[in-house]
Amino acid sequence: MSLLELLLIAVGLSMDAFAVSVCKGLSLRGLKPKHAVLVGLYFGGFQALMPVIGWLLGYRFERFITSFDHWIAFALLTAIGVSMIREAKKAEELNDDLGFRTMLLLAVATSIDALAVGVTFAFLSVRIVPAACLIGLTTFLLSALGVYIGHIFGLKYKAKAELAGGIILIGIGLKILLEHLGLISF
Repeated sequence: MSLLELLLIAVGLSMDAFAVSVCKGLSLRGLKPKHAVLVGLYFGGFQALMPVIGWLLGYRFERFITSFDHWIAFALLTAIGVSMIREAKKAEELNDDLGFRTMLLLAVATSIDALAVGVTFAFLSVRIVPAACLIGLTTFLLSALGVYIGHIFGLKYKAKAELAGGIILIGIGLKILLEHLGLISF
């Protein structure tokens, strides 16, 4: 998998966290840099951790499913993408709580898709440490930026971010499937 593909996946995966960060920024009355860093650390940390867990699970079972792993990768990325597109249409409840419990739940909820991508990475023999670091760093930066954007612009970009992330993940899933079927080559 190329660096560009990994970066696109990282951006796609970070869109849920970005959207929640925009909402956090919107709800915060007195925005301080530590708020953006805290949100970025929670979301970036979990987005980096979950693909590693998924990769370990996928690596463990890879020998049993190698003959149809490209179908699994396609199905997982498409399902995640479709879910993100659906989420783009929902209204978000505003909550300015940055406490441990709230942020932990949000970080886990926004990184479940990264777990599934980690399983896909195992099937595709992706080097997980650099990939997870790229995903975590990208999510950290976009989440911290999202807090500021939300504080300044409000909910205007939330739905568009989730829609874009969903389309990116579906496109990458389709590319993986078409490459394994021999219909395209890059």
